[in-house]
Amino acid sequence: MVGPATVGRPSARAPRTRLHLPPLPRGRRMTLTLFRKLLRDARVGLVVTALLLAAFQCLWAKITSRILSELSPFFTQLASFGGKSITDVQDKVFQGPGQIVRTLFGGERIDLERAMDMLSIGYVHPLVQTIFCIWAVGRASGAIAGELDRGTMELLLAQPLSRTRLILAHFCVDLVLIPILCLSLWAGTCLGTWLVGPIHLTAPPDEAPTGVLSFRLGPIEYQSPIVFRAEPESPQEQARRLHIDLAAFGPSLWAVGGLLFAISGYTIALSACGRYRWRVLGLAVFVTLVQFLVNVVGQMWDVLEWLRPFTIFYYYQPQEIILGKPWPVILPALAVLYSVGAAGYATALWVFTRRDLPAPL
Repeated sequence: MVGPATVGRPSARAPRTRLHLPPLPRGRRMTLTLFRKLLRDARVGLVVTALLLAAFQCLWAKITSRILSELSPFFTQLASFGGKSITDVQDKVFQGPGQIVRTLFGGERIDLERAMDMLSIGYVHPLVQTIFCIWAVGRASGAIAGELDRGTMELLLAQPLSRTRLILAHFCVDLVLIPILCLSLWAGTCLGTWLVGPIHLTAPPDEAPTGVLSFRLGPIEYQSPIVFRAEPESPQEQARRLHIDLAAFGPSLWAVGGLLFAISGYTIALSACGRYRWRVLGLAVFVTLVQFLVNVVGQMWDVLEWLRPFTIFYYYQPQEIILGKPWPVILPALAVLYSVGAAGYATALWVFTRRDLPAPL
């Protein structure tokens, strides 16, 4: 007989339903998921920055062609009329306030009469370096402090994801995005050069200035008209001066990538120490701007020259690579840039894995 206490009670031998839930993603799978999310978040800024860099290089190729084909022959002729070289004219033009412009474009080692030298200015132009800094500081400042400021860091770390792998995901994003920006710079140079075409010099005016040569021999004075004509340039010299080797710009991307990585590295270190993104952003911009100004002013003012090696812009030398400077001279500068970036990420990892995270407001 079945008592009332046993009514509705399942039998001890009755089969029970077991739910087989999939394990939570851990380790590499979760890091890959976060990596994809970070790429999606950065895609708009990446596209805009890459297009700006490529567009400026196209514009600079046109400016280079215009200067070398139209303005350069005119100034060369004027210099020859006065018995001077084009270098003397450049030194005169870039005296005083003009020295600042020359410093921003690479200093006295840059020959404005050569196509390769002119195109290389596009890689150190202040506008290009500003775009680099905006992208690197903007992305890295929001990596950690941005999540804390928005209150999403607690939700992110509630997932099966360690803090170490969070830093690793941001590092992998830099390894992907920085080469894309570097290639966009090179692609802009190639596209601009192709659109502009070969550089052909515009013939200078045929009317050469005239003068009068006079001398006195005793009571007799002799006068003879003379014509000042520029010394012609041989076709071989002109071809070498206007030659553009696009392959030479490729190795310089190591310097571009090093600068981006260095700025991103010390910015993410500041982000790991901060709580609010706007504070980290302001501090990173201040540090970067001070370094840029010290490097520029130090080239013109001997008092600050000793501070230049303490700035990352001192080691940013893509022009030296483009113009064929030996690699043993270039490698130490590249090593400094990448070491600064690596030290920044190492500092961010050390600080972030040990700090107490504030509760979201």
